[in-house]
Amino acid sequence: MSPAPNDVIEALLNDAPDLLRWSGAVARKLRSFNIALEGKSSGNANTDALTLADLTVQELVVAGLRDRSPILRECRIEAEEENGDLGAFRDEGELTIALDPIDGTKQFRDRTGNGYSVMLHLRTRDDVLFSLVYCPEDGPTGSWTMAYGDTLKCGPDDLSLSAQECLQAMPNIQSSGRPDSRKIYLIGFQKNDAANAEKVTAAGLEGFPPDETPGSIYPLLATGQFGGSLIHSPNIYDYPVSIQIARILGGDSVWVHNGEPVHFEETWMDDRASMLRLPGIVATADSPEKLKILVDLARDWNPVRYSD
Repeated sequence: MSPAPNDVIEALLNDAPDLLRWSGAVARKLRSFNIALEGKSSGNANTDALTLADLTVQELVVAGLRDRSPILRECRIEAEEENGDLGAFRDEGELTIALDPIDGTKQFRDRTGNGYSVMLHLRTRDDVLFSLVYCPEDGPTGSWTMAYGDTLKCGPDDLSLSAQECLQAMPNIQSSGRPDSRKIYLIGFQKNDAANAEKVTAAGLEGFPPDETPGSIYPLLATGQFGGSLIHSPNIYDYPVSIQIARILGGDSVWVHNGEPVHFEETWMDDRASMLRLPGIVATADSPEKLKILVDLARDWNPVRYSD
């Protein structure tokens, strides 16, 4: 029997902030060294980037989740890399903790920006229940994005406080005072990211391919600097955080071919990138109006990720 979701959320509220802050500090230090690794061959540089930091951070976070609260071991765990004591967690169950040790690895590895993050979320087969994203170099001290229930927070880290105290003191984001951005992040369309971003702009929004997006999409979406995303076959380690943010803000995340809300009943293993993905193209937006534009635009686009 799976543990009660609220009990797991409470454990993550207590334990995950420290783990992500410590892991972010390790990642920031490792970034000063040549730590690139081989291992992925999808043909997309944003997907194939892999570093020693990915493996080190995952080892640390998985061990911390294993050791800090016994209830966390009663959940399934899905992690983008294959290392760490993943066997300490349940093989089956209603609750899944998913981990992306370094989201934005290409930018991290190539030192082309500071929008990388350490992140995890808790989900069921139908919904995302808790999300925590730490961007170690977003601003002078790093930044947090956190979501659970009706709570959505985003702001700078305060190193004079514990990570948990910093998040507790951070005010909630109110939809009424948040900017109404029409910027949309695109990724996963292989060589067509930029061309498809132009189509989004022509449809009345503002499309941004990965290399033109000024940071991690999660704080950008939470704070209203971006209004959504359009992703081909998103992976299940980082993208689901967008679902929770969008739904808290009054929007949603849906498959463009049928407009139905995203769920996690069906996934596929992308052997080229060594990661689990959702099928097809997914649109996410903070309002129904933007979501409709994205769905109408991309409904007939090719749902197959690779052409060969």
